[in-house]
Amino acid sequence: MTAVALSPLSTTIAFIGGGNMASAIIGGLLRQGVAADRIEVVEPFEAARAALKEQFGITARAEAGEALARAQLVVWAVKPQTFKDAAAAAAPHTAQALHLSVAAGIPTASIAQWLGSERIVRAMPNTPALIGQGITGLFARPAVDAAGKELVEQVVASTGKHLWVAQEEQLDAVTALSGSGPAYVFLFLEAMTQAGVEMGLGAHQSYQLAVATFQGASELAARSSEPVEVLRQRVTSKGGTTHAAVTHLQETGVPAHFIAAMRAAEQRAKELAQEFGR
Repeated sequence: MTAVALSPLSTTIAFIGGGNMASAIIGGLLRQGVAADRIEVVEPFEAARAALKEQFGITARAEAGEALARAQLVVWAVKPQTFKDAAAAAAPHTAQALHLSVAAGIPTASIAQWLGSERIVRAMPNTPALIGQGITGLFARPAVDAAGKELVEQVVASTGKHLWVAQEEQLDAVTALSGSGPAYVFLFLEAMTQAGVEMGLGAHQSYQLAVATFQGASELAARSSEPVEVLRQRVTSKGGTTHAAVTHLQETGVPAHFIAAMRAAEQRAKELAQEFGR
């Protein structure tokens, strides 16, 4: 049987949760041309509902109800600890829908049990999605057909790039690498800015230099066909300033500690599944 093609432009999409990540996706969908009346939002907090109204002209509902029955796609943008209760309230109205979860750590087996549906895609986005520069890791349960996957791709495309993983467990690594990754970059930016100030530059000057360096180096890596190791070696002339810095980082174990930190993030992602996925 051939899957029927779906498009965000012709699909009614419901969001359970109307916080930052939901707002990033909603904003992207509206920029794609999706009509606001095709978007349903359930958001229990009044301040968040007011923000959605002011920013997008969308009237969010405080509780799940029959209006969700018209949704062909439901995006779960709730905190892990509230997912189970939110699912219990929405499930009677969403049996017909494809489900996309952006909740950290909650396995699709739990979501399937709570919702009574196998048509579930789990996503791990990151915060640059807020400016359309994110990257999202995706995993689909076997019941999700090609049309469902394509619809999800079109939805997350509004926030940046995406990639699919074959095993759900790999999303823990995606979480550690790109989901938590922006914080690592911000930490390095803090340190580089502080170092610049200590070496005599102004704080704003240091920050400008640090941010531009990350942006430029990342773009260079993205455009280059050469391994990042080769790119690093090209700016690390033996006996030069970069060599002094990189040697110090290596001798003090910074790369190894950095890898260990990401493994800690991966482990915490697994623990979240145990804590909130029951």
